Amino acid sequence: MSAECGVVCVTGGSGYIASWIIKLLLERGYTVKTTVRDPDDKTKTQHLLSLDGANERLQLYKADLTAEGSFDSAVDGCQAVFHTASPVLFQTSNPQADLIDPAVKGTLNVLKSCAKMPSVKRVVLTSSMASVVCNRKPLSAGVVIDETWHWYMLSKTLAEEAAWKFANENGIDLVAVNPGFVIGPFLQPSVNFTVEEVLRLINGVHSFIILEFVFPEGKWISLYVCAVAFCFLNAGNRAFPSDIFRFVDVRDVANAHIQAFEVPSASGRCCVVGSMVHYTEALKIMHELYPNLPLSGK
Repeated sequence: MSAECGVVCVTGGSGYIASWIIKLLLERGYTVKTTVRDPDDKTKTQHLLSLDGANERLQLYKADLTAEGSFDSAVDGCQAVFHTASPVLFQTSNPQADLIDPAVKGTLNVLKSCAKMPSVKRVVLTSSMASVVCNRKPLSAGVVIDETWHWYMLSKTLAEEAAWKFANENGIDLVAVNPGFVIGPFLQPSVNFTVEEVLRLINGVHSFIILEFVFPEGKWISLYVCAVAFCFLNAGNRAFPSDIFRFVDVRDVANAHIQAFEVPSASGRCCVVGSMVHYTEALKIMHELYPNLPLSGK
């Protein structure tokens, strides 16, 4: 599949991963149609409009994940659709409305729009390693889905499951990209949800400076990501889990999406992970960089 003057669509264009996908697509010469909730909200779109090539080859469309047909105009005439739009929440009092419905119905609404357009050759779905490795219970008949489930992971699992079912039934060429914990530089002006969670969960921290350092593999990782490794911690003597984080640079994730479209043989699920970092390693780095943070030593 060629990048020559191709027209593609990226849903959820103001998001972290989507912004990088758009940047790389514009650099390759694509014309990009992207959807956002409010095209007139410059706080969400100015970083996109400032990208090289945006004046000539970037178009903004208003779309609502829960409204069927909302993506028709954005998808019309596109060779590929990159569906990245999906809510990212780890705490909610209404998981059905805040997470499950937008993730599942939103994915199906995008695919329904794609099914109407003969120009669409492939759909690339942004899924997650959460839907691959984080299922604590099987999704089978008789399983009760309740508050013991991690709702975000469930939303990603159900959305990808619905996508594969619809794609198979409607002859859509679908490729899923399943990144691990995505890290790296921001293009958008606002911080990610994970940073906000860190600010709430680490006692005594009232401001947060995003710094960068290098892991042995040479991967640049924002400091806040290491703090996320302690999202289960608080001040005091609480121990952290014996677990790992599957880090991956956002630029690698964006490139993986584009490769999933451009490489004809790409198919199925593409799991994208750069570095495997144990909690103990992240804890050590945090202690070295910020010895005064009230982190557990266990």
